[in-house]
Formats: sequence, structure tokens, C-alpha cells
Amino acid sequence: MPYDLDSLAKRLKTVSHLRDLSDADCQAIVAAGVIRRFPAGATIFVEGEPTVGMFVLMAGRVHLCKLGPQGQESIIATIKPVIMFNEVTVLDGGPNLATAVTVEECVTWNIRYDDFQALMRRFPQLGLGLLRVLAARYRHLLTQYEDLSFRPVLARAARLLLDLSDGGKTPIDRRQHSNREMAARVATVQEAFSRSLQLLKTNGYIDSTRTIISVRSPDALAQIAEIGPALRRG
Repeated sequence: MPYDLDSLAKRLKTVSHLRDLSDADCQAIVAAGVIRRFPAGATIFVEGEPTVGMFVLMAGRVHLCKLGPQGQESIIATIKPVIMFNEVTVLDGGPNLATAVTVEECVTWNIRYDDFQALMRRFPQLGLGLLRVLAARYRHLLTQYEDLSFRPVLARAARLLLDLSDGGKTPIDRRQHSNREMAARVATVQEAFSRSLQLLKTNGYIDSTRTIISVRSPDALAQIAEIGPALRRG
């Protein structure tokens, strides 16, 4: 798939709140940004540093990470195409809210704060569309807060396994999702996450090998994810 400004302008026309824009307007919007490519394992931007603007991921996968006071890493979101990230900074001009690291080779569209501000004055639809995105993100953050505040590691692990396996339909590739990564996504240490996996396996709810994790009982995981009951041992 080509990732040039013309192809991005055509894709922009498919966004519901931008369908009334002319082809020239869409081209003007995408021309205000740049296409940037990153290899796997690259740091796109760092938490707390001056904003580098908003990105839209066109290809690849990106982790948004937060670091704790002792250097522990939590993955607060996994970005997949076609999703924007670091969008708050083009509204307030503040520093980057997280660190973005590529999981695989990525193609992005990037626009700086000043350029996006100028576009919003010219095309108010952009700001209205971004408000809808931010509302959805806020709802998701409240769900994450609920998980971290009220659910134990076992419940958070069960929910993550359901998410990664599409409700138990697809095996989880451990080469793409290591224990370390999955632990970071549920804000715990690797040892605690590994214990949860072992407990789920012992009770027959999942199968796991060195390469895949298969969900055997989605209903059991769903129950654990919602109420986190204590599992029997042995």
C-alpha cells in the first residue's frame, strides 16, 4: 500500500466528519504534516520532552509507555493502524504525555503543534473530530483506572488474554507478546504475571507453550476478569 501524501488525502476523505471537504482541502491538510518511517525498536518520542506533535500510525505497531519512579515500565496503550496518538499535545502545546516505542517497522504521518493549530482555524471539523477521539480515550482510561484500582493481577491478566485472543478465537503469539510486554500492559511485574498464567493453565483455562497461548475457556476468563475470584490450587 502506498504511503504518500496523495494516498493519505484520499484516505482522509473516508473519515465521517471530513467527507464534505474538497480534494484540495484534504491535500492541504495532509501536506501540513510529513510522512515519517521508523525501524522496529525505535523511540518516536519521550515522555516529558517538548511536544513533537500528533502522529497517525499508517503501518506497524507502537507501544505508549509510562515509567514509574523506580524505572518500571507500564504499557498504557498499543497503537495499531489507523490510529492517532500524542494528540493532546497539538491542543495544549504541552510536553509529550508518554514515551512511544515501535514494536515493528512503522510508517506514520506527523504534524506539529503550530501547523495543527493553523489547520483547526481553517478547518473546524478537525477539532470537532478530535474531541470525539478524546472522549473515547477518556472513557477507556476510566476503564483502565477501574482495573488497576479494583481488580487483582489475575483478573487483569485474564482480561488481557481475552483481548489479545479476540475472545479466545485466536492463539496469542508469544513472539509478539512476551511475558514482559504483557506484564507491562497490566501494570505489574513479570513474575506476578507469570504466576497468573501458570494458575490459569493449572486450572485448564488456557494452554501455553513457548510460542503460543490458547484460551480454552473464554467464559471462565471473562468471569475472572470481571470479579477476580480466587482459583482453586492443584
